Amino acid sequence: DGEQISEVGPGLFEKITGLPRSGSTKREFRVKEVKTGHDAAVTDAAGCLVMPGMIDSHTHYHLVSRGTVTADSFFEGSRLAAFGGVTTIVDFADHDKSQELSVSTKKRIDAMSNDIAVDFALHQGVYGVPETLFAQLESVKALGVRAVKIFTTYKQVGYLIETSKLRELFEYCRKLELLVTVHAEDDPLIEELAEKQGDAYAGPEMHPKLRPAEAEYRAVSYICALAKEVGIPIYIVHLSSAKGLQAVREARDSGADVHVETTPHYLLLENSLLSLPDAPKYVMTPPLREKKDNTALWGAVAGNEIAVIATDHCAFTEEQKLSSQDCRSIFPGIPGTEEMLPLIHTHGVVKGLFDLQRMTDLLSRTPAEIFGLYPQKGSLHPGSDADIIVFDPEEEWTICKETEHTNAGYTPYEGSRVTGRVKKTFLRGELLVSENEYFGRKGTGHFLKASSSSVWSKIKP
Repeated sequence: DGEQISEVGPGLFEKITGLPRSGSTKREFRVKEVKTGHDAAVTDAAGCLVMPGMIDSHTHYHLVSRGTVTADSFFEGSRLAAFGGVTTIVDFADHDKSQELSVSTKKRIDAMSNDIAVDFALHQGVYGVPETLFAQLESVKALGVRAVKIFTTYKQVGYLIETSKLRELFEYCRKLELLVTVHAEDDPLIEELAEKQGDAYAGPEMHPKLRPAEAEYRAVSYICALAKEVGIPIYIVHLSSAKGLQAVREARDSGADVHVETTPHYLLLENSLLSLPDAPKYVMTPPLREKKDNTALWGAVAGNEIAVIATDHCAFTEEQKLSSQDCRSIFPGIPGTEEMLPLIHTHGVVKGLFDLQRMTDLLSRTPAEIFGLYPQKGSLHPGSDADIIVFDPEEEWTICKETEHTNAGYTPYEGSRVTGRVKKTFLRGELLVSENEYFGRKGTGHFLKASSSSVWSKIKP
């Protein structure tokens, strides 16, 4: 009674409560009385921010790849996610081309549902365009998956869809209102550079040379041009470079409807790391770029040109990562879900590039809207899922492998000093994390059947 519990900045009170504010830019809110049932609990959030659960809309937990499996299982991924304030992930279903596409979808949903302890939606990978694809996509949509993932590279492993077939796929997705998400690197250029390299050793430092930013530029350009012709929105995953950003801007200037995601590692890490003795730990695809690329992407985030920050969490152990020194055979990918919120808060909000509302849009509301999960997720409105985090915006701490919960055994952000830490995480009103305690249980995460992406509302029939 009479105790101040929070201060709410301009716009945030109105957005959370739907009520008007009376004039002042800051205001104290006081609790006079709290009434609860017998089995209810009251959480004291004094001095902290109360926010919707974060959404990592690009993860690869328990990914079977290249004859091995990634370090973080669905349950272990749930744990590290919850400690990072992430209550929902959008993971990835691989495409077994020997079976109907919906079989891949069902297998992934079943496998994740057995073990996961946070909620999840899916992208469905599509690696080919058979005659029956439209019907197969209808089945996937009926299962609740409204986004497909395509690659413009990796022809040698069977992921690439030839350009001649992309139009057909895009037309199917237009008819079904499926969102097309794209890993955009130009395969012909990459193959040309690989042929020039031949069998000669290519250490980690060669990775940006063999998969240059020009490859991203070319792929983004032709994918966006085709999407414009067919009349669909397009979503570019993990944009890594200033060149790629240039292609996005050119596509938008031409009238294409382009939505862009980037990651903390493309905002914060540089390719100088690829010359260190433990350089394989920093190999992912696309490769790390230069400082100028970091700067350009931060500018695009601050300028609302990038809609979503996600992590592409694909964690291998140190032993797995260091088993090769050739960038073509190093297992690609890094951990990142747990580190996402404190890193973006520190380098975005604390450094003054954008405010807290913009941060929650990037990490929660907008991915929920784009992937058809809003307002069930990404919201504190009445009727939403009560995914809530209590976040101390002033706690300073250092990210290191001892603080993180990934089974990778390392973090690419080792030694990073950050401001802001998750104190409690609730999923659907149930406590998952309190300080250093984890209460998640296998199989309690829900598969989320997505509705149509918000980006379709901008497309005229």
